Amino acid sequence: MEDIYKTIIIPSEETLFKEKGSKFFGYAYPVLSEEDVKERIEELRKKHHSARHFCYAYQLGIEKIRFRANDDGEPNNSAGMPIYGQIQSFEVTNILIVSVRYFGGTKLGVGGLISAYKTSAQMTLEVSDILKKTINIQYKLTFNYDLMNSVMRIIKEKNIEIVNQKLEMDCQYIISVRKNDSEAIFTIFDNLYKVAVKICE
Repeated sequence: MEDIYKTIIIPSEETLFKEKGSKFFGYAYPVLSEEDVKERIEELRKKHHSARHFCYAYQLGIEKIRFRANDDGEPNNSAGMPIYGQIQSFEVTNILIVSVRYFGGTKLGVGGLISAYKTSAQMTLEVSDILKKTINIQYKLTFNYDLMNSVMRIIKEKNIEIVNQKLEMDCQYIISVRKNDSEAIFTIFDNLYKVAVKICE
């Protein structure tokens, strides 16, 4: 089972593609929600207040994918889908690609637009810092203080990330483990006497 995905964690540099006088400014942003998408597009509308079109595509999610492509006034499927095609081609998620067009006076036709928006998105992804990340599952461990050494030994041995810890009446750890290792790790803790382990929703 593949438990790795690709994304970006910082916005890309601005790219510029020119075609018959039209200018296409390309941007890539890391996003986790539709709210993030709206905010980024608003920022660009302020920055490029005299541009004609703000065409974009985004993809959210790792195992359950949501995506949208928007032509923003260009002919149907001539802008948003070519941009989304590049998101698929580079296999990235949790990403927004926007191509801002200034019309140069010469119509490009549908074929020309498809090619220009595809190139703009491709250039933007090529300058983006794309990272591979693992799909992780979080577990909550609850145990008494006398088990601290046993629990910590497993955490060190298995190189497990502790996301959060609460040390009050008892000890509570939130740990993050790679999906491919998650069942084995769950079993180890589940077999440890007096340690309660459950998955975090």
